[in-house]
Amino acid sequence: MRILLIGSGAREHALARTLARDPRTTELVVAPGNPGTAGVATSLELDILDGHAVAAAAVGMRADLVVVGPEAPLVAGVVDAVRAAGIPCFGPSREAARLEGSKAFAKEMMAAAEVPTALAHVCTDLEQVAAALDAFGAPYVVKDDGLAAGKGVVVTSDRDEALAHAIACLAKDGGDDATQGVPAVVVEEFLDGPEVSLFCISDGTAVVPLEPAQDYKRLGDGDAGPNTGGMGAYSPLPWAPADLTEQVLDRVALPVVAEMARRGTPFVGLLYCGLALTSRGLRVVEFNVRFGDPETQVVLARLTSSLADLLLAAATGRLAEVDEPRWSGGAAVTVVLAAHGYPGQVRKGDVITGVEDAEALDGVHVLHAGTSLDGAGNLAAGGGRVLSVVGEGRDLAAARERAYEGVARIRFDGAQHRTDIAAGR
Repeated sequence: MRILLIGSGAREHALARTLARDPRTTELVVAPGNPGTAGVATSLELDILDGHAVAAAAVGMRADLVVVGPEAPLVAGVVDAVRAAGIPCFGPSREAARLEGSKAFAKEMMAAAEVPTALAHVCTDLEQVAAALDAFGAPYVVKDDGLAAGKGVVVTSDRDEALAHAIACLAKDGGDDATQGVPAVVVEEFLDGPEVSLFCISDGTAVVPLEPAQDYKRLGDGDAGPNTGGMGAYSPLPWAPADLTEQVLDRVALPVVAEMARRGTPFVGLLYCGLALTSRGLRVVEFNVRFGDPETQVVLARLTSSLADLLLAAATGRLAEVDEPRWSGGAAVTVVLAAHGYPGQVRKGDVITGVEDAEALDGVHVLHAGTSLDGAGNLAAGGGRVLSVVGEGRDLAAARERAYEGVARIRFDGAQHRTDIAAGR
């Protein structure tokens, strides 16, 4: 199987690593890729927001499957262009990608499908925001309606901070059809309880769940500091309800996929269900329409069956014909190393050492996210989240120990990481 993978982050490195090891994969090209994916696949410079360019690249390599990793090209409609060229593509159409591209649309969809979620107000001016904040009370939850690279949510007990975030969101251009093109912000009730991520693969009708994971959004230990795109994750979740996956399938994933099909916009790809296990039961925090980062790093580390077969079956409407995914009996933990200044203005160019030393450890591998090669050929920090260090072991304690052993071998100036990923689990 010849596969074109779109993206350049740690999620794509995790996908590339898994696909490259798959016996079904005969050729793997990653566009544009990064210094890590270059070690397992061919890199291709490409404007990944240009659907015609992606489709032409897929046709040129005679791809059997295109896998779109990041949210931006999905929302831009790249999948539509690839499918129009006659090539199977794993990922939702532009219309279906609105589940992530617009929080307002996602709320509308959940209401139609009777999916349990937080009460919310979609606000298009500051007066509406103020009224919603007062109606829900602290802690305040304010979400940018559009894409924000995992950093568009503010949860705070400071009303002024909540208002400031809303003002920034409303100052942005555009808006979705769900808000008639007007910039919007979503104010929600706060959901108590732990959060869980569950990835569900869909071919537009059938749904196959992967293994649940938990990630850590705040920058600092003890969930202190600002929200980020994710500073670490682990899987499995020994503390989660035994019927968690069944609950999510029955109450969330299947109803949403059915509602999308009913509307004539079938959802093909990965439905990321961000969930809160509250005192009142399961609630959806958010939907994404692609593999999540950093959860992908630990979920795929535990997958023992063919990812290529699963993604192709979803892209071609044959999900019911493939075997259920198989998983290792062990655990995986990932720790993110971030650049100086993250999640604000980051410093680039700090030289990274020790990646090979970390990967020499048993049960450790390192996934590249924001990395680049400097003029001297040195690996350097090139973005906010720089590396994901993954440890695998017989249980979470062993996997965690290996992940942090790997972290200890890597050095670059200004590096930040949490020390409490999977602690006490």
